[in-house]
Amino acid sequence: MIRILLSTRLGERRWTQADLARATGIRPSTINDLYHEIAERVNLEHLDLICEALDCNLEDLIVRVPNSEPRTKSRTGNELAHSK
Repeated sequence: MIRILLSTRLGERRWTQADLARATGIRPSTINDLYHEIAERVNLEHLDLICEALDCNLEDLIVRVPNSEPRTKSRTGNELAHSK
Protein backbone atom coordinates (compact mmCIF):
# COMPACT_ATOMS: atom_id res chain seq x y z
CA MET A 1 0.00 0.00 0.00
CA ILE A 2 1.24 3.50 -0.81
CA ARG A 3 1.08 5.97 2.09
CA ILE A 4 1.15 9.71 1.61
CA LEU A 5 2.66 11.37 4.68
CA LEU A 6 1.52 14.89 3.87
CA SER A 7 -0.45 15.29 7.10
CA THR A 8 2.64 14.34 9.11
CA ARG A 9 4.93 16.69 7.17
CA LEU A 10 2.48 19.60 7.51
CA GLY A 11 2.08 18.91 11.24
CA GLU A 12 5.85 18.97 11.73
CA ARG A 13 6.00 22.40 10.11
CA ARG A 14 2.77 23.60 11.73
CA TRP A 15 1.39 24.41 8.29
CA THR A 16 -2.23 24.14 7.24
CA GLN A 17 -3.42 22.72 3.95
CA ALA A 18 -4.19 26.30 2.93
CA ASP A 19 -0.60 27.34 3.70
CA LEU A 20 0.66 24.62 1.39
CA ALA A 21 -1.83 25.49 -1.34
CA ARG A 22 -0.66 29.13 -1.23
CA ALA A 23 3.01 28.16 -1.23
CA THR A 24 2.67 25.76 -4.18
CA GLY A 25 -0.23 27.07 -6.25
CA ILE A 26 -1.85 23.62 -6.06
CA ARG A 27 -5.64 23.64 -5.73
CA PRO A 28 -6.82 23.22 -2.12
CA SER A 29 -9.01 20.24 -3.10
CA THR A 30 -5.96 18.46 -4.51
CA ILE A 31 -3.99 19.15 -1.33
CA ASN A 32 -6.96 17.85 0.70
CA ASP A 33 -7.08 14.59 -1.29
CA LEU A 34 -3.37 14.03 -0.70
CA TYR A 35 -3.63 15.02 2.97
CA HIS A 36 -6.42 12.49 3.59
CA GLU A 37 -4.76 9.85 1.38
CA ILE A 38 -7.77 9.55 -0.90
CA ALA A 39 -6.03 10.63 -4.11
CA GLU A 40 -6.09 7.91 -6.74
CA ARG A 41 -3.53 9.62 -8.96
CA VAL A 42 -0.68 11.94 -8.15
CA ASN A 43 0.77 14.58 -10.44
CA LEU A 44 4.58 14.42 -10.47
CA GLU A 45 4.84 18.20 -10.80
CA HIS A 46 2.69 18.54 -7.66
CA LEU A 47 4.98 16.19 -5.76
CA ASP A 48 7.98 18.26 -6.83
CA LEU A 49 6.30 21.50 -5.74
CA ILE A 50 5.30 20.02 -2.38
CA CYS A 51 8.80 18.66 -1.72
CA GLU A 52 10.27 22.04 -2.61
CA ALA A 53 7.84 23.94 -0.36
CA LEU A 54 8.32 21.57 2.58
CA ASP A 55 12.07 21.23 1.97
CA CYS A 56 11.84 17.44 1.98
CA ASN A 57 12.67 14.50 -0.24
CA LEU A 58 10.09 12.37 -2.02
CA GLU A 59 10.78 9.45 0.33
CA ASP A 60 9.83 11.77 3.22
CA LEU A 61 6.43 12.27 1.61
CA ILE A 62 5.51 8.92 0.07
CA VAL A 63 6.32 5.42 1.34
CA ARG A 64 5.28 1.92 0.40
CA VAL A 65 4.04 -0.26 3.23
CA PRO A 66 3.89 -3.96 2.27
CA ASN A 67 0.36 -5.32 2.00
CA SER A 68 -0.61 -8.01 4.49
CA GLU A 69 -1.78 -10.18 1.58
CA PRO A 70 -0.73 -10.03 -2.07
CA ARG A 71 -3.32 -8.30 -4.23
CA THR A 72 -2.31 -10.12 -7.42
CA LYS A 73 -1.48 -13.71 -8.12
CA SER A 74 2.04 -14.39 -9.26
CA ARG A 75 2.34 -15.63 -12.81
CA THR A 76 4.61 -18.46 -13.86
CA GLY A 77 7.01 -18.11 -16.76
CA ASN A 78 4.73 -20.35 -18.88
CA GLU A 79 1.74 -18.08 -18.30
CA LEU A 80 3.83 -15.06 -19.23
CA ALA A 81 4.90 -16.67 -22.51
CA HIS A 82 1.26 -17.34 -23.47
CA SER A 83 0.10 -13.83 -22.61
CA LYS A 84 2.24 -12.23 -25.35
